[in-house]
Amino acid sequence: KGRCVTISGECFCGRVKYEVRGSLENARSCHCSRCRKAFSGAGSAYAEVRGELVWTSGEEALTVYETGPGWGLCFCRVCGSTLGGLASGKIHGITLGTVNGDPGVVLPRHIFVGSKAPWDEIGGNAPRFEAAPPGGEA
Repeated sequence: KGRCVTISGECFCGRVKYEVRGSLENARSCHCSRCRKAFSGAGSAYAEVRGELVWTSGEEALTVYETGPGWGLCFCRVCGSTLGGLASGKIHGITLGTVNGDPGVVLPRHIFVGSKAPWDEIGGNAPRFEAAPPGGEA
């Protein structure tokens, strides 16, 4: 479980800034091909928001790419940083790479490692799942 504090973050260019007033939970790193493309890296580092997410500046620079009705990613239209994910039309979680400082979470699992890039060397001791972990919760 994440700690309950105010967590701040921002995009690469600093135009879009946010605060999470609550905690981050259910963190994970996904190594599927879609996350590699969306996050321009070996995978995603993502955690769900428990509490309130407030855009403190630059909300007008946010844009959403819908992967399905009410589902998708939000990112800065200026620098392209992926900031969070949408579920049922609302912010579901944030990308850990945009957090300022220590968000109080450790990645407890790597998911969809069965489709990771051949050049991806996953480090650490967190459990690895070929697809979704037991229970289906990504």
